Amino acid sequence: MDRVTGSTFASRSPVLASEAMAATSQPLATQVALEIMREGGNAIDAAIAANALLGLVEPTGNGIGGDLFAIVWDAKSNKLYGLNGSGRSPKSLSLQWFKDNGHDKIPSHGPLPVTVPGAVDGWFMLHQRFGQLPMEKILQPTIDYAEKGFPVTQLIAYYWNRSVPVLEKWPGFTEQMTHAGKAPKEGDVWKNPNLANTLKLIAKEGRDAFYKGKIAHTIADYMQAHGGHLSYEDLASHTGEWVEPVSSNYRGYDIWELPPNGQGIAALQILNILEQFNVRSMRLDSADYVHLFTEAKKLAFEDRAKYYADPDFNQLPVKALISKNYAKKRAALIDLNKAAKSYPAGNPALEAGDTIYLTTADKDGNMVSLIQSNYRGMGSGMTPTGLGFVLQDRGEMFSLKEGHVNAFEGGKRPFHTIIPAFITKEGQPYMSFGLMGGAMQPQGHAQIVVNMIDFGMDVQAAGDAPRIHHTGSSQPTDEKMSDGGILNLETGFSFDTIRGLMRKGHKIQFANGPYGGYQAIMKADNGVYWGASESRKDGHAAGY
Repeated sequence: MDRVTGSTFASRSPVLASEAMAATSQPLATQVALEIMREGGNAIDAAIAANALLGLVEPTGNGIGGDLFAIVWDAKSNKLYGLNGSGRSPKSLSLQWFKDNGHDKIPSHGPLPVTVPGAVDGWFMLHQRFGQLPMEKILQPTIDYAEKGFPVTQLIAYYWNRSVPVLEKWPGFTEQMTHAGKAPKEGDVWKNPNLANTLKLIAKEGRDAFYKGKIAHTIADYMQAHGGHLSYEDLASHTGEWVEPVSSNYRGYDIWELPPNGQGIAALQILNILEQFNVRSMRLDSADYVHLFTEAKKLAFEDRAKYYADPDFNQLPVKALISKNYAKKRAALIDLNKAAKSYPAGNPALEAGDTIYLTTADKDGNMVSLIQSNYRGMGSGMTPTGLGFVLQDRGEMFSLKEGHVNAFEGGKRPFHTIIPAFITKEGQPYMSFGLMGGAMQPQGHAQIVVNMIDFGMDVQAAGDAPRIHHTGSSQPTDEKMSDGGILNLETGFSFDTIRGLMRKGHKIQFANGPYGGYQAIMKADNGVYWGASESRKDGHAAGY
């Protein structure tokens, strides 16, 4: 970019506003969030409205068939709140059933990976605790767009087109999520009257319409008719959970994540390891920094594979995993000149846990960091009759290994990749941010923090900077790393850096888009909001 100001790789300047800000992955959703706040709603109302609309305009990444997590800064109590809105596996299904039916892993699509969708319950939990406007008003913009139609944007059209051949064989998908068997193209107008009717029912009758009323019966009957195990009782007994966010301090800033069953603490583990080194003296585009970052990620992901799971079923050593003493021991395993082919998982007990991300902020200082997903793009492909949305396939993330902390059990929450993040400084909000995209998320969170705190970038440049994505680590679904994995480097890293990394033993590849989607709102000392959006997606940050 031939920019006159700011970093040369930045796609644009940060967006500045003093009253309100929203950053989402689709411009219409950002506008709806701002509209809700202009009409007297707060950041929480705006986040729910934006999320509802994203389920319509970006069904390739989320929808009410999926799960939700959020971190909320409540200005009144001057405190952070965490919400785990993830659903559980069908109670009637067991590890033994998968073994008896010849499965060594849970399929990626179809009825078997479907878990209870937690998003709608998550909306109502957020709304009941913090909301201001009535739910009818919050959901109305999405209902209007679903009935009148909206033009499909570039990246979303691309992913939709990729999903159709994979999902078209599952009942209800082609009828409800395609134009006569084809994905909408960029610029095509898409309507979803079925989703409009579903949302009208939810707006009128509340969360019980989804979990105990007509919608629940429709989902349960559909699943039963098509070889699924998710029952009416599974839906009726669902509850989300308020959880305490956990944090680690990185060079004077408190980085907040949610505890497992999500992977947020992996970002804290990476940062704790990086803090043992003088990152500031390195450059982003240097073999030394990329190598150090990659090795720190590999170490954190070994623990992620071994320890992250549903805390209701396990004692998880979260406090020990994110402690500084533990990070020192783990950092000592890194050879600064050589890529490790494998690392052992640590033993912290000896010391004594495809997607959309959006963020909103309002005039009173409330801020929301919210992430929501169907898991693999458009989800399982299972599209319940007449409801206008696809059910998630999050159950694929369970292990089928007896005794593993993340082993499948009925009524258990799977290991989750989606994680919202937040930063405070001296007890006050500094930044609400996230970076969606599977295993990229904790890597991305850590890179944003380093880009801003160590490399001094502004909130937009921190997201535009070229990203590191390491793949091939050991997984919570039993895969083990023995070859050091593969390092994907985005365009922007010099050949000098790439050559240096190859000499240290890294396998370098250029990949097709695993680098995630970032949105952020930073609050400056003078109260001004600085917004940033992902230049790799159809995103938009705006305020007033």
